[in-house]
Amino acid sequence: MAHPVPLLEAPGPPATAPASAPVADAELVAQLQRGSEAAFRTLVARHQGRVYRTALALLRSPEEAEDVAQEVFVEVYQTIGRFRGEAALSTWLYQLATSGALKNRRRARAKKRLAYVTSLLGFNNAVLHHPPDHAHPLALLEGQQQLQLLLARVARLPDAQQVAFTLRHEQELSYAEIAAVLGTSVPAVESLLFRARQTLRQQL
Repeated sequence: MAHPVPLLEAPGPPATAPASAPVADAELVAQLQRGSEAAFRTLVARHQGRVYRTALALLRSPEEAEDVAQEVFVEVYQTIGRFRGEAALSTWLYQLATSGALKNRRRARAKKRLAYVTSLLGFNNAVLHHPPDHAHPLALLEGQQQLQLLLARVARLPDAQQVAFTLRHEQELSYAEIAAVLGTSVPAVESLLFRARQTLRQQL
């Protein structure tokens, strides 16, 4: 039976309390598996930034990234009992974030295709999908047009190449960490990145 997920609140000022060492992820997982809502809130506060940034890097939409991040932590809360610690908690979260973002993007593409088909057939339906109109944080850098071109080309890479490229160049994960997220080997990650960079060089 699924348990309701505790409501998440915006972080407020820290409560006055004696300083103490942060609880390790493994202990947080153990506490959460025993039903601790406080442990869940701590886990969210600690990891929501990386989950959100990973989803944002793949979706380029703050609203969609927030939705994916919420879904990730709902899944964590509901399935934490099956987490056995074979991989690091952060690796599992990256897996959930990338999987959720790719599913979200496939849904958006399906809606866009349906809207296009209905327009061709002359149906008077409302548009089902609008491209997100949100500036990516990196767009604040110089060369905005070149950056937008790069982001568009990255978005067209095959899923595995895009995830590897994003985790390496935007999240700055090591090859070993990317391999753990993708469930593959370091040489396979190197191959994915090589092909991704080769494709981008040809297109830019």
